[in-house]
Amino acid sequence: MINADSFLNIKTNYDMVAEVKVQRPTVAEIPGEKALAFLKISDVNELHFQLSPAELIEHALRNAEGQLTDTGALMCATGQFTGRSPKDRYIVEDDLTTANVDWGSVNLSFNEAQFDRLHRKMCHFVEYHKVYVRYALAGADPNYQLKLCMLTTSAWQNLFCDNMFLRPSDEELADFTPDFTILAIPEFQAIPGEDGTRSSNFAILNLSKRVILIGGTGYAGEIKKGVFSALNFLLPQQNVLSMHCSANVGLGTESQEPDVALFFGLSGTGKTTLSADPERGLIGDDEHGWSNRGIFNFEGGCYAKVVNLTRGQEQQIFDAIRYGSIVENTCFLPNTHTVDYSDTSLTENTRTSYPINFIDNAVVPSVGTHPRNIFFLTCDAFGVLPPISRLTTEQAMDYFVLGYTAKVAGTEMGVTEPQATFSACFGAAFMPLPPATYAQMLGDKIRQHGVNVWSINTGWTGGGCGVGHRMKLAHTRAMIRAALTNAFADIPFVEHPVFGLSMPTACPGVPASVLDPRQTWADPAAYDAKAQQLNSLFINKRQPNAEHHKTSQNA
Repeated sequence: MINADSFLNIKTNYDMVAEVKVQRPTVAEIPGEKALAFLKISDVNELHFQLSPAELIEHALRNAEGQLTDTGALMCATGQFTGRSPKDRYIVEDDLTTANVDWGSVNLSFNEAQFDRLHRKMCHFVEYHKVYVRYALAGADPNYQLKLCMLTTSAWQNLFCDNMFLRPSDEELADFTPDFTILAIPEFQAIPGEDGTRSSNFAILNLSKRVILIGGTGYAGEIKKGVFSALNFLLPQQNVLSMHCSANVGLGTESQEPDVALFFGLSGTGKTTLSADPERGLIGDDEHGWSNRGIFNFEGGCYAKVVNLTRGQEQQIFDAIRYGSIVENTCFLPNTHTVDYSDTSLTENTRTSYPINFIDNAVVPSVGTHPRNIFFLTCDAFGVLPPISRLTTEQAMDYFVLGYTAKVAGTEMGVTEPQATFSACFGAAFMPLPPATYAQMLGDKIRQHGVNVWSINTGWTGGGCGVGHRMKLAHTRAMIRAALTNAFADIPFVEHPVFGLSMPTACPGVPASVLDPRQTWADPAAYDAKAQQLNSLFINKRQPNAEHHKTSQNA
């Protein structure tokens, strides 16, 4: 674990509080009944408050919620739902949200009165159950921190909360008043005709009352993303850009300028792999804020995919899966307690959760100065985007709103050829506000701090999927390293004739022919046709965004 003060000059460049403590606080003098009052619950069958990881693991084993692996991690299954259910995520529509939320197929409206009834039913439901309650924090910058009070009915989900959020100190626990309360009760199932939900499972945010209700699903990621969604609504109102990205920083000396980099990308683009660099400190792997003071992590842990995980491929993640960690929806090798990471019989979305200090080069506190470089990662299965290109501020805002990547054959039922996928801001499912709001903030901060923005294609070269081949990881790493070290400063750039992106003509460690995607295709005319096809998809996608932006400006 790395102390951020040792190389980031945190006290001068980023006036933060002292290092977040990782030792567990004493809670003997903090009554759990007070936490129940915050949750608006009068009584429960059995209350366990602010248990340590060791205690939660003991409870999980005693409750038959999981098993220990041979590395000491707790293996659990999430039941019917092994991922989020976007069609069952709602935001309560009221005076606060009506004119501010970007309502539609992503942000679904929920009736305020029905929410109140459902909330009362859930509070009554837990009166007959054993519950686990804990306080936690979201946001490493105390100026923008949310205090959380979370109730779960399983010990392993409470351990997940302890892993994924920041852990309050003794002093913080002594006078803790939560900003948000969260009920996560997989056993509670809604009645759609009565409760206003589409299905028996649901995740509902009430941003006015600051309550998150999750029921009918055991997928712990709903808790994490519920809090993230709340931050994405609240922080922009404080001039903080909330971002679905990873962040790292160069391990330089005190005399060197801090070198923070952000990595945006959808699933399958290599965000986790490329941001986990042993030569750089990890600020965080998924959720961050960008204030007028710098970058800060929202979380206290990591939630990484583990499908086909090997130590040679992802040593940091592999070694973090130990006592205190959780592995979800994985299976053992026959007659062992060794995890078979190639087994996807339960789901492709196998994951692990662990505190960020389980990563050796994690930066604590999880903060950094303003970024010097931003990378937009895309897995272009059409094989036409440049492997690296430099973006203007306007292009950065445009590609940020597009949030492009591609699905390839075999990733989902019915996908037989590459399909373009767009997720605004590289995380549309968690963004309550209009995409233009986040894009404008991003553009303003890029201009203000002189940030370099790069597009990185980690997908195909030499042809599309099925014809060409995946970009070599060594080449991608070399291009990112060149951008981080300013190696492109004296290298000429040329403009791509279709996309208008600026491509370097040379890069240390990468053949020049790789840098121009057209040169990698055996049939240049076929490349031109495919590039025009993808660009047409971009144009079509931009049109509704432009109309939406005009509407929001006129509102």
